[in-house]
Amino acid sequence: MTWLITGGAGYIGAHVVRAMTEAGERTVVYDDLSTGVAERIPDGVPLVVGSTLDRALVTRAIAGHGITGVVHLAAKKQVGESVDLPLHYYHENVEGLRVLLEAVVDAGVPSFVFSSSAAVYGAPDGAPGTLVTEDTSCVPMNPYGETKLAGEWLVRAVGRAHGLATASLRYFNVAGAATPELADTGVFNLVPMVFEKLTAGEPPRIFGADYPTPDGTCVRDYIHVVDLAEAHVAAAHRLAASPGTDLTLNIGRGEGVSVREMIDRIAGITGHTLPPTITARRPGDPPSVVASADRIADTLHWKSTHDTHDMITSAWQGWLLRHPTAAGGAAGGAAGGAAGAEGADRAEEADR
Repeated sequence: MTWLITGGAGYIGAHVVRAMTEAGERTVVYDDLSTGVAERIPDGVPLVVGSTLDRALVTRAIAGHGITGVVHLAAKKQVGESVDLPLHYYHENVEGLRVLLEAVVDAGVPSFVFSSSAAVYGAPDGAPGTLVTEDTSCVPMNPYGETKLAGEWLVRAVGRAHGLATASLRYFNVAGAATPELADTGVFNLVPMVFEKLTAGEPPRIFGADYPTPDGTCVRDYIHVVDLAEAHVAAAHRLAASPGTDLTLNIGRGEGVSVREMIDRIAGITGHTLPPTITARRPGDPPSVVASADRIADTLHWKSTHDTHDMITSAWQGWLLRHPTAAGGAAGGAAGGAAGAEGADRAEEADR
């Protein structure tokens, strides 16, 4: 098959392109390069530069490259920005998806994988430690999460109406890198935010240490970007083999890690041992959001293979590639990796 990967020059997107290519699939990247980096795209993979809002260009890309499946990762994804710019987020994330789906249906493309988010769950009910299943009520707390949930509805409805095989993949907290060159270059997620603080010689911050969790700090589920990319390959193969399939799946490890635990792990790897500062809670941070990964294991026979040490180590190596002076921690920090404090990640994925 030939897969169009929208957002394929982003952090997650480039890993998906790499995994799909290694699995023997032909890929074409479609990216407006507003946050993506063209150098991330492997040699021999075509790049179409443009927005998913450009129906004519999308149509030409599908026809010109013989596209038989789409993995849609392109989206705006900063929670705070979505609160300030809801119209922009709905236009880019929902209208952009509608335009893309319209072109997909008209071209008869049979398979569509949608990049969703744990942000659709909002602050799940239940005691800390309760795993979030795909049947947990979805009550997003911000426009970003709303656009992802609306996107799932649209994808599912179009799939049912037109016989399109679909999968909506709900990412939890993404970290790590396959190679230093593919590491996250943004500073919007937990891991790079903590790296930035430590590199500047400043303590990371914990927003609230009085939650009903074992150590009082928020608990989250972290997934290595390489595992995440492999889940996309598994979903793509399932859709290609099973026309009419309709999947909604969590992508996580099913293991909660607290903010304080992540800080300790970062310190052990990077050699930066500045103790964190505790500040007031941020409004809307749920105590614990940890995925149940049973359904994806049963459905796609996929399971994560990387732990937080792998995430921290690989992310730190990528950070050092761009900030070589950051290795000045107590232990030199050459090993690599990250993850952090800066409060609990609000299910914001990295630049796709």
